Parts: sequence; structure tokens; C-alpha cells
Amino acid sequence: MKKYLIIVFFVGFVVESIAQNVGVSFSYFIPKNGEMSTPISPFSYRGVAFPFTDVVGIQTGGSLYRMTGLNISGLPFQSKKNLYGPNYTLYAPLELYMQFGNRDATVTFKAGGFGFISFLNRINYGNLDREIARYKGWDVLNSEFSFTNKPGYGYQGGVEFLFNVNKNFGITIEVNYLAGSSRLNMEGTYSGGMIGGNIITEQATYSDAAVDFKGLEISFGVVMGN
Repeated sequence: MKKYLIIVFFVGFVVESIAQNVGVSFSYFIPKNGEMSTPISPFSYRGVAFPFTDVVGIQTGGSLYRMTGLNISGLPFQSKKNLYGPNYTLYAPLELYMQFGNRDATVTFKAGGFGFISFLNRINYGNLDREIARYKGWDVLNSEFSFTNKPGYGYQGGVEFLFNVNKNFGITIEVNYLAGSSRLNMEGTYSGGMIGGNIITEQATYSDAAVDFKGLEISFGVVMGN
């Protein structure tokens, strides 16, 4: 728990830095085959820029999300249900950006990669048991699995719009598509069968199982210039 508190303390900012501007923003992650997550204010620090020129540079940052539910890929069956979560996920991008515009508005195109790690994880056994039962053709099933918690990574791309209301205040809207994963290496057992029949117990090893970290990240914020 101490290491998690250190992580929370480290990312405990709600300020977003953009060049010589500062502001506040809120980000939401909408996963593919999952449930929309929410930001944990004030644990976000994004848009830290290192410009090469007035147009091109790199930027980074970090956000702490509470993930309501994500999917698991690499199973012997496909599911559109959220099988993993809820949990807390620390996410950090590293992007190359190109910025165009004037004093009234700018548009910034971004592309790069990201890393993430989750903690206080759990499996959604309600959905997982139903999906395995459907796969096996059984009426009822109960499972118990162990899994690893490894860091994940992926790639992303997106665009940000900045509208300057005046020289000291602006509004930002940003949309990113994220595609990443982290290995789970699930191992366990499940028991079940047909109603009125014998109970069957089987071992299961899903070595290719991975957290499916794909979806849209949408951010809204305000920027105050110096």
C-alpha cells in the first residue's frame, strides 16, 4: 500500500502545462468492450511539452484513472463484456506533436506510445463465469483464477483543439485513440455443468490472456496564459 500512496502523491496534480500556459483538465477513458472510466481529481498532470521548434516537439505527463471495467483478450472465446476490474490505472504517454494555428485557435496533432500499470485489481467473476459457461455449453459455472499484474504499453494518436477566448483564457478539447495491453497469465479452475447433471471441475491456463487497453480518451479543460 505504501508504494501506491507514493504513486498517488507523485501524480497528485490537476495542473496541465502547455508551453507557457497552465490550466486544468478532466479526462475520460471509454474502453472498447468495457465501461467508461473516470479521472481521479486531482491526480492528473498532462501536456508537459518539450518543444524542438514553434511547431514540433514532444510531450508527456500522467493520469490516474479509476477503471470501472475492461475486457480481457487472448482467451479461447471472445467476449464483449468487461471481465477485468474495477481497478486503478496509472497511465503515462510520450508523444510527438505538431501544432498549427494563431492567437485565436490552435490545432495540435499527436502520435506516440504510452505505458500503464494497474493496482487493486480484480476479475469480474460474474461476467467471466457466464462467458466460460457459454463457451463450454454449461448451464452453471463458478471459477477461481490467479493472475499476474505486469506493466503494459501501447500506441496512441489524437488531436487537440485550443480556442482562446482572450489572451489570458482558453478552452481545450482533446481526443486520443489508445491501443495497448498487459499480460495476465491467468491460471485456475472452474466447476459446473448442466442442471440436474454431475458437477465437473477442470483446470484452465490462459497464458495468452491480456488486459485489453483499447479505447478513446476524451479531455476537456481550460488554459490560463501568463
